Amino acid sequence: MTVLPTRVLKISACAAALLAIAACGQGSSGGAANQKARAGVWAAGSSTVFPFVTRVAENFGRANPGGAQPRVEALGTGGGIQAFCGGIGPSFPDIANASRQMKQSEFDRCVANGVTDIIELKVGYDGIVVATARNGNSFDLKLEDLYKALGKQVPDASGALAANTVTNWSQVNPALPNQRIQVYGPPPTSGTRDAFLELGMAPGGEKLPAVAALKSDKEKFESVTHTLREDGAWIDSGENDNAIVQTLTRTPGSLGVFGFSFLEQNMDTVKAETIDGVAPSIEAIADGSYPLARSLYIYVKKAHIGVIPGLQEFVLEFMSDGAAGRGGYLQDRGLVPLSAEALAAERAKASALTSMARPD
Repeated sequence: MTVLPTRVLKISACAAALLAIAACGQGSSGGAANQKARAGVWAAGSSTVFPFVTRVAENFGRANPGGAQPRVEALGTGGGIQAFCGGIGPSFPDIANASRQMKQSEFDRCVANGVTDIIELKVGYDGIVVATARNGNSFDLKLEDLYKALGKQVPDASGALAANTVTNWSQVNPALPNQRIQVYGPPPTSGTRDAFLELGMAPGGEKLPAVAALKSDKEKFESVTHTLREDGAWIDSGENDNAIVQTLTRTPGSLGVFGFSFLEQNMDTVKAETIDGVAPSIEAIADGSYPLARSLYIYVKKAHIGVIPGLQEFVLEFMSDGAAGRGGYLQDRGLVPLSAEALAAERAKASALTSMARPD
């Protein structure tokens, strides 16, 4: 593992005290009295990014047997960023793992709590798959099929938006199997759900004239296309994608929405369905031809670099060719790698501690 020298950072006396002896009480964790010094790296967030960060943590721990072992938690992208943005100090994660980019509102919350320098690193790609049990019917889904099956409001016979009442996939599209619409997927705190809404539901709704007409009002369009049914057709299934995979084998006829890496680990029991005629694969996700391809990120708290032992070294291990590069050990875990040039650019940001700008 190549480790670049840790840079000496100029951080406030208050932040340094929080990290070393918890003396300033910044953030929302109950004040300095409840904070304790921490030695190991702490990463929290996306369940999709979790197995990749866990693998880096395992390698990092083996290479540094005398140090504190990294702590990795799967809280969902929203939950991880919320914890990360809580403040500076040992009571808050050093890294937020995310299966989507940080939102403007989340960035603003960070800043309000003193987290003013954040390093955004794209670590690779993933695809969101719509899958069934290996022995289930096959689906060739179109984006508009996803919207017409799962959107809370859909056009009725007159073209007006109304409550979605379809019960079978064949009602959505006669070419689809005549079976009940029952889709297990991630909850609202999940970045996978956010990405599914952004990449699947919104473009699917846009193909329907009555929904596309709402685009002149961005808030209305997003409100309609980002709202899933609540009548049992879509079932929130927690942050654990493996639990969704297992549900498909126990619930005949059901479909599941989860990350591509979990598909690769369970090919013996589940299969992915095509979206607009494209099957999810490493190649289709990397070149963007698969409609539900997305980027994965980690966010690093700059004020913790140089104070939490091993933090920058951990990040540089993550961004190394041996980990996140093509043929690296994270590709074996299911990460779709960046190009060599793109990974080098992200690694340069990690080495230079380049802070991100406020999201658009």
